[in-house]
Amino acid sequence: MAARLLPVLLAVLLAGLAVLAGAGSAGAHAALTGSDPQQDSVVEQAPKEVSLTFSEQIAVDEDAIRVLDPAGNRVDTEETPRSLGSGGAQYAVKLRAGLPDGTFTVAYQVVSADSHPVAGAFTFSIGAPSETSAAVPDQASGGGAVGALYGIARYLSYAGFTLLVGGAAFVLACWPRGAGVRPMQRLVAFSWVGLTAATLAMLLLRGPYAGSGRLGDVFDLEVLGGVLETKTGAALVSRLLLLAAAALFVAVLFGAYARREDPKERRDLTFGLAIGGTVVAAGLAATWAMSEHASTGLQAGIAMPVDVLHLLAVAAWLGGLTALLVALYRGPAVERAAVRRFSRVAFGSVVVLALTGLYQSWRQVGSWSALTGTSYGQLLLVKIGLVALLVAVAGLSRRWTGRLGEAPGDTGALGPEGEGASAPNSTEAATDSAPDSGDGERSEVVVATAEASERAEAERPAAGQGAEAEAGAPGAESAATARVPVQADPAREAQLRRQREAASAATRKKRRDGDPERSGLRRSVLLEAGIAVVVLAVTTVLTTTEPGRTEEEAAAGTSAPAAQQQGPVSLTVPFDTGGKDGKGTVLLDVDPGRSGDNALHVYVQDAGKEPLDVPEVKVALTLKAQELGPLAAPLERISEGHWSATGVQIPLAGSWTVAVTVRTSDIDQVTVSKNVRIG
Repeated sequence: MAARLLPVLLAVLLAGLAVLAGAGSAGAHAALTGSDPQQDSVVEQAPKEVSLTFSEQIAVDEDAIRVLDPAGNRVDTEETPRSLGSGGAQYAVKLRAGLPDGTFTVAYQVVSADSHPVAGAFTFSIGAPSETSAAVPDQASGGGAVGALYGIARYLSYAGFTLLVGGAAFVLACWPRGAGVRPMQRLVAFSWVGLTAATLAMLLLRGPYAGSGRLGDVFDLEVLGGVLETKTGAALVSRLLLLAAAALFVAVLFGAYARREDPKERRDLTFGLAIGGTVVAAGLAATWAMSEHASTGLQAGIAMPVDVLHLLAVAAWLGGLTALLVALYRGPAVERAAVRRFSRVAFGSVVVLALTGLYQSWRQVGSWSALTGTSYGQLLLVKIGLVALLVAVAGLSRRWTGRLGEAPGDTGALGPEGEGASAPNSTEAATDSAPDSGDGERSEVVVATAEASERAEAERPAAGQGAEAEAGAPGAESAATARVPVQADPAREAQLRRQREAASAATRKKRRDGDPERSGLRRSVLLEAGIAVVVLAVTTVLTTTEPGRTEEEAAAGTSAPAAQQQGPVSLTVPFDTGGKDGKGTVLLDVDPGRSGDNALHVYVQDAGKEPLDVPEVKVALTLKAQELGPLAAPLERISEGHWSATGVQIPLAGSWTVAVTVRTSDIDQVTVSKNVRIG
């Protein structure tokens, strides 16, 4: 049965990869919500600049926004777009003077706050519309060969993480004897290799994926250097560093831990591995949380730890399920107690998945209309259905496990002995003595008889010496024994060994196929694994799909909840440190601008309204009426002239004093303040 189902599982995996590759360009998470001039509008005079407004924060480079005249020539100043504040979601480019009448094309290619590239184009006209020969790239951002390769690497990274964490957890928590089983070692080791290779591939592909789309830029060191300065690049590098620690964990798990015989030493090592493994696994999960959906949008400070828990629960369930499947089909006999322990782990993981998934669904969808009317919501419904089916099949597996416990003569061990496994202990021996079909027993008897016959043939006295041997002369037995190695046939010994292995395999297969409870458990676990592959593929596509909440807000042009509240707070604070290039302006945005968790963005501009990179910027908030503060915001540099802080807690609504300290040199520094109503 397994031989017939495994090709189906492989086909499902390839189908999942195909779906993923086809969804490479679906990852538009920051939608264009407005522009000045507006799309398809006609203006009487040439504007001095073109501004674009997006639904969430974006990152830009010097070619992020391009304006082309009717002949296809660039008419912008080809400088890095200038931020207009608004939480990093509004940027503008200056236009050259003396523009003629006609239709102009605005092409943009930016990166959203959750790391996904966004590209598009629109037109406006000066004076009157005209024909235009301006050409924009046909390939969508994040598409083509680079997009497909990046999508496959993303899928393999999720799969590698799931199998690495889930397989190691299965060994530690459910089946410690599995640390010495070769197939289990291969599963975890290959998962580590796959995750490491996929992470390296994503790091190299990230530049062309979010930028040019050219595969030749993969090994461009300048492009790679730019990637390392981004949030996604930092997350991928952090993942590689954590994988180095994971390699040490795997080496200890399948080395020192597998060889420990003393129960106390094994318990101590188990405790240490459990603590260290949990820290490394949580760190790996955090590299996704800090760079994708959870890191931006509503309640990011809560969403990121929830996302870490969600990923760990997925790994414990689906990765442990794969490890159980390998143990049942390729490993030695698995104790029924191990299966029951995994059943409890899986149940706890499902509970965590349900709670965290419910929160994530609310956060990313937000309404029934977004659940049924957006691509993200529809994919989410598909995933929910698949998970429900997976839970139902898992319940069937639990029933098979219960029936195994009730079967007469059951010894508490499941599955065949693996190839190359050590000699069975008393538990395994008891398992082998379980009721078996007659054909399996007869095959062992035939081989045993053949071996006895061969040994008799090898020990038979040579011609001319039979009388002495039969007469029982002294030393006859020892002499015959001494002659055995000389007359032994290596080819015949190898043939006998192959016969023994074939007979043993036939016996295991008969025992496996002849026990309906064990066969039922294996089939249900294999079916679970097949559904899990599809769930993982759908989950990966979800990470590259615009959330339903964002899609609806972009379509409406504004967020309904935001319209009912005060909304984000923006401040413009001039400063002068008194030194060289010491004059400028600080643009400060507080989003969502109410009590609770807020994101803070600070933009420093020089006197010419260009980004100014200064050595240090500090922000502190004080609510004098309640004697709160000053509360310092932990700013991090994002790009030239741009700093941000997430998770800034504003405990109460009121009139806050915002103090901004700007240092332009070692000795030139100034602190400027401004009052603002928050909440």
